[in-house]
Amino acid sequence: MFELKPLSAAAIPRALDKAEHYRLLNQPWAAESICLDILQANPGHQRALRLLLLARSDQFGADSGGLVKQAREALEQLTSDYERAYYAGIICERRAKAQLENRMPGAGFIAYDWVREAMTFYERAEQLRPTGNDDAILRWNTCARLLNESPHVVPRGADGKEQVIGE
Repeated sequence: MFELKPLSAAAIPRALDKAEHYRLLNQPWAAESICLDILQANPGHQRALRLLLLARSDQFGADSGGLVKQAREALEQLTSDYERAYYAGIICERRAKAQLENRMPGAGFIAYDWVREAMTFYERAEQLRPTGNDDAILRWNTCARLLNESPHVVPRGADGKEQVIGE
């Protein structure tokens, strides 16, 4: 077992930039590791928590239960009511997209539930948003377009039939 080396407080701004860079390079595991180092040096650092949550949600796949839980643990540490609502929506929306990429029977029904939950969080965030910040509205509209344009992403019907996406 290796003992992790601590990050100095002076290195945090540069480390945050690196975490964002690794997310842009589609290396969320590297961004996640950097955020964990930052949080070890400065527990509760809000930007690091946001980046950690995003890096974890970047990794959602077919079996994301553990990552969803870990992303929500970071979410719970955010101090802004607006950010907790907004990023809860992000988690749900990304979980829906992971379900759709899964292409398993029933994925459209499951994704629908996640998208609707995301929209509920975005509506809450919209009510709490700072002046001039319409990010929650943009995300809500993205979800609405997904539902409007995806005939296979629907609520589970009374018939209970499950459809494989792409049929």
